[in-house]
Amino acid sequence: MNTLWHPPDLSLRWWPVFLRNLLVWRKLAVPSLLGNIAEPLMWLLAFGYGMGALVGSVPLQGQQVPYIVFLASGSICMSAMNAASFEALYSAFSRMHVQRTWDGIMNAPVSLDSVVLAEMLWAAYKAIFTATAILLVMLALGISHSPKLLVAWGVLAVAGITFSCIALIFNALAQGYDFFTYYFTLLLTPMMFLSGVFFPREQLPDWLRLASEVLPLTHAVELVRPMFLDRWPQHAAWHLLILAAYAVLGFAVALVLTRRRFQR
Repeated sequence: MNTLWHPPDLSLRWWPVFLRNLLVWRKLAVPSLLGNIAEPLMWLLAFGYGMGALVGSVPLQGQQVPYIVFLASGSICMSAMNAASFEALYSAFSRMHVQRTWDGIMNAPVSLDSVVLAEMLWAAYKAIFTATAILLVMLALGISHSPKLLVAWGVLAVAGITFSCIALIFNALAQGYDFFTYYFTLLLTPMMFLSGVFFPREQLPDWLRLASEVLPLTHAVELVRPMFLDRWPQHAAWHLLILAAYAVLGFAVALVLTRRRFQR
């Protein structure tokens, strides 16, 4: 059992694994892109313009913010979360368990830890790719033209890493695709509604608002939303620290559980 708990056996050999995923994905890049951005854009158009016409604006830190901007800044974080989670769950599980791609890779001098690292970075790449496409659409729609969106782009990359690490824990535990339904239904969906994506968290009961403080999506939204308004986020170091802690702990747990799975 002690062999499970050792420092990560990582090397630059994660790069060929990452490149292999990229080369395979290039064949499906266009439909993959459309699939990843279609749903968040429908949320944005339906709720941002439809409900936004009824709501008008929402209060945020002492000022009134157009609802379309409020929703856009939250939904792009949600999109990064969903893209990273989907890739680190369904796609990674297919390569690990169904297609046995990981087994083939490890016949070469590539450690299991390096394969897990490559999968994490690949899922994070898919998240930032999706977020970039959505961000370009938002720029075209004139939702925000703040120069600080470049920094927000970096925060979305960090969020992609965080949610990739968390999702890989459940990838290591899954025995089939149906298992992921619990993850999306019991974890990601409540997180979407409690993290301030669709409405200010101040509208929540005090106990529920305090509970939302521990959710990683909350901290991603708190970092990104002010930059859509051309303002720097408050307590940025704290929010980044929370995301980094989730990423480091999540990756460590994912490694241990994945090692245990491959020892069976």
